[in-house]
Amino acid sequence: MICVSLGRARHKRMIAEHQYLVEQGAELVELRLDFITRAVNLKRLLDDRPGPVVVAVRRKEDGGRWEKSEAERMTLLRSAIAAGVEYIDIEADIASEIPRYGKTKRIISYHDFSGTPDELDELHAAMAAEDADIVKIATMANTFSDNIRMIQLTAKAEIPTIGICMGETGMMTRILANRVGSPFTYATFSTDKKLAPGQLNWKEMNSLYHYDSINKDTALFGVIADPVAHSHSPLIHNAAFIDSAINARYLPFRVPKDDLHTFMNTCHDIGIQGISITIPHKEASMNYCTQAEASATGIGAINTMIFDSNNERLGYNTDYRAAMDCIEETLGIQRGTENSLQGKNALILGAGGVSRAIAWGLRQRQCDVTIASRTEERSRLLASEIGCHSIHWKERHTIAPDLLINGTPVGMHPNVDNSPFDEASINQFMVVFDTVYNPENTLLIKQALRRSAKVITGVDMFVRQAAYQYRLFTGSDAPTDLMRQKIKQATNPVQLN
Repeated sequence: MICVSLGRARHKRMIAEHQYLVEQGAELVELRLDFITRAVNLKRLLDDRPGPVVVAVRRKEDGGRWEKSEAERMTLLRSAIAAGVEYIDIEADIASEIPRYGKTKRIISYHDFSGTPDELDELHAAMAAEDADIVKIATMANTFSDNIRMIQLTAKAEIPTIGICMGETGMMTRILANRVGSPFTYATFSTDKKLAPGQLNWKEMNSLYHYDSINKDTALFGVIADPVAHSHSPLIHNAAFIDSAINARYLPFRVPKDDLHTFMNTCHDIGIQGISITIPHKEASMNYCTQAEASATGIGAINTMIFDSNNERLGYNTDYRAAMDCIEETLGIQRGTENSLQGKNALILGAGGVSRAIAWGLRQRQCDVTIASRTEERSRLLASEIGCHSIHWKERHTIAPDLLINGTPVGMHPNVDNSPFDEASINQFMVVFDTVYNPENTLLIKQALRRSAKVITGVDMFVRQAAYQYRLFTGSDAPTDLMRQKIKQATNPVQLN
């Protein structure tokens, strides 16, 4: 069950949104009375409420907005209990001062916005002893291991427990609450009104993650990145799982560069079976593979890892496969043909993981490759490792390539008015390949179309590499048409008739 948090300054707005949520199927709503700027009228909020509620009056130190006295807050909490609310949220340090009354269930809560305490078990035991019906612990996740500890605490708790790690790093604890036995999790009413760090929108929890059908048998996959909230991979993979009736979910895992070791050594503990890997982890993740396919070894980077039943870590690079498929199809070359690009020359902009994968694939097909990156040292290093040329970024227009590839984020949303290449240097004999997929029609793609060049969009590559990953995850072919439809809907503006 999802508890949708409402925090509004006016009674009228909170009542209207509560009514709307219930009409849309919300089973439980949290009324955050600390957001109301006038004197709180409990009778107005509660007498004709359309569904069950959790009442909370959060102090500033607990992430709330209560500015009046503590005595007034305590009176408001006791009055809500007397009014017969379904749940009351009481902080652990005042729980002994607010006795049980009637049928109201007591949520004993603790919030820490700086980190996750080492003594979680001791904290939980002390809270449970405060006549708790539900224990709620919400702490800030500073490392992936904080999530693991919180999930394990929640799963083994004998009293119903809601264990949440806040922040982008902790989003997974909100999505997996049902899987580990929490009575409910929290979501926000709207994307512009998050009441806690890392809180997801309730519609997103339902339509993207299908929260209510997640259970202990749900297979877990995801993408590791930093940042990760912008990724559309959860959108297309979860849609594919649901369409194929596979009990699996794909989650965003924010893993800072210095936390990769922790993730790799703990993720299997909670049942993660496979991951997509993107910036900044593609190269470093190679070090954690117990086995990698030949292409991944040659590239020196992976974008996919599978954890098998023996805890082996198998590395793959589906960026390479997808990019080569796109290029060969556009040029009318049979897939995987040896020396198929001999006599062709390519200019790759950028020296990151995707550029590395494409450069290696092109060199395997005997294409002459030049790298230009805004960080010249990275260009030279990549060129020496792959066996190609490098030039200074400012010299990129001196090359007249058959194939121009943008492996930089230039042109990505929201900076859609930028292009990494001058339009005047594009001609109708070129193939222009932009790996940016949001938006699909980047400024570079628009320039290429105006110059009558052939184009390959980032959406084409994104869907192909995701389809390869899906097969590695599930052993089945991906519903690529659905994946393409979902990513286009997410990245292309609505066209008005």
